[in-house]
Amino acid sequence: MESIPKFLSGVFAFSGTGLDGPAPLDGSLTYVVPPDRRSQLVYLRAGNSSDALICLTLMRDGRSMRLFPIGARSAMHVPLTVTEDLQPETKLQVHVSAPSGVSGHVVLDIGLVEI
Repeated sequence: MESIPKFLSGVFAFSGTGLDGPAPLDGSLTYVVPPDRRSQLVYLRAGNSSDALICLTLMRDGRSMRLFPIGARSAMHVPLTVTEDLQPETKLQVHVSAPSGVSGHVVLDIGLVEI
């Protein structure tokens, strides 16, 4: 079976409204699994330029799937190979939460593979 790599990546500005209310990080960070395939997360790399802890939330079909806290002025790499399948037509989005008044940039690279 042919596998196709897909990536969600870039540098994105954010402004915090509280750690308890994740909001979409950027409209371009939406991925929908094709109707004739499954997809798997391979890794997540992220960096936080702010002076406060932030949290990235992967949303699957509008519900929280995974939380990734990122320390102040810190970076992380999380291997996710074969954690679970994303079924056909699953919608994946990246949300961010940060303390009120905190702003900065997230450097993000999410790797997926369609199978």
